[in-house]
Amino acid sequence: MDATFFNFLTENLIQFWQFTGFANLTAGHLVMIAIGLIFIFLAITKEYEPLLLVPIGFGMLVGNIPFLEGYKIGIYENGSVLGYLYFGVLQGVYPPLIFLGIGAMTDFTALISNPRLVLIGAAAQLGIFAAYTGALALGFLPQEAAAIGIIGGADGPTAIFLSSKLAPHLMGAIAVSAYSYMALVPVIQPPIMRLLTTKKERVIRMKPPRSVSKTEKIIFPIVGLLLTCFLVPSALPLLGMLFFGNILKESGVTKRLADTAKGPLIDTVTILIGLTVGASTQATTFLTTQSVMVFGLGAASFVVATFGGVIFVKIINLFLKEGNKINPLIGNSGVSAVPDSARVSQVIGLEYDKTNHLLMHAMGPNVAGVIGSAIAAGILLSFLYK
Repeated sequence: MDATFFNFLTENLIQFWQFTGFANLTAGHLVMIAIGLIFIFLAITKEYEPLLLVPIGFGMLVGNIPFLEGYKIGIYENGSVLGYLYFGVLQGVYPPLIFLGIGAMTDFTALISNPRLVLIGAAAQLGIFAAYTGALALGFLPQEAAAIGIIGGADGPTAIFLSSKLAPHLMGAIAVSAYSYMALVPVIQPPIMRLLTTKKERVIRMKPPRSVSKTEKIIFPIVGLLLTCFLVPSALPLLGMLFFGNILKESGVTKRLADTAKGPLIDTVTILIGLTVGASTQATTFLTTQSVMVFGLGAASFVVATFGGVIFVKIINLFLKEGNKINPLIGNSGVSAVPDSARVSQVIGLEYDKTNHLLMHAMGPNVAGVIGSAIAAGILLSFLYK
């Protein structure tokens, strides 16, 4: 009797041990947990995009708790709670909701008052197509290369949306890469901006933006929707929601809806998208050579995007008269990291002239970059989706 009970107890303890995370731990899990802790550290101590890095970093911890498969625990297991939450990422549900909130928060005044700034936003998309070409050269399929390339737009929701359609198996690496580089905007961009500009260029003063009427602000999202989506209908889920959110804000009669879109809704979706994207970095499926290559290409695309925006402004200035030139320090803000890249323009500009405020000017190409990255994603989707 005692021996039987002892054997029963021993078997149960062994079975329990096999179920624990300690028994299933691998070096990969430790690596991803360490990366998650780094994300949380940077978010809290350096305040690098804390609203993104804290959920993603904690999601990495959640996704890398080792477990035995078959209990519907992991994010990749059918029927698991995390799997259901991840559905919104895999099917591209969350990104349009994020764009709705962005539209409700965004003031397009700077772009409306100086429409030529849209060209800077377009030039900064150079990083997308550079990464696309680089990914093809490294042996990725065209669909995979396009999903990787969109990281250069510095737009996490757009990267998730496009990869959900073209390369869902690379979703985790692409999403984490895109959000990581968005968070590191204040670290990556300044050295490039200083390298490409002269002291004289950094202190260029731009004319104050003209006053924009309420009517113009209401007309803009309507015209913007029709022009961009007639040109690239495949970008409709993103741009449709962006401009819808903006007209909720600018109409003046739907304040409650605008407040919901830019407040509780976008906050809820950000929590879900951050946590599940982080959890998708499960070591058993995430740590691959392809993931490392995605991170490398993402970094390169971000550098090229910043380079393209700054250089494009310098080229434009060759054809502009004195007093009408554009400060090339706002060229970096052509990427879609709103409003962080515009803040970088402001900070670097103030280093060289304490009275030269560039933020309002930089917001023009910054919001143009949001539109530009969505259009670029739509173009790639239109001829690569099968």
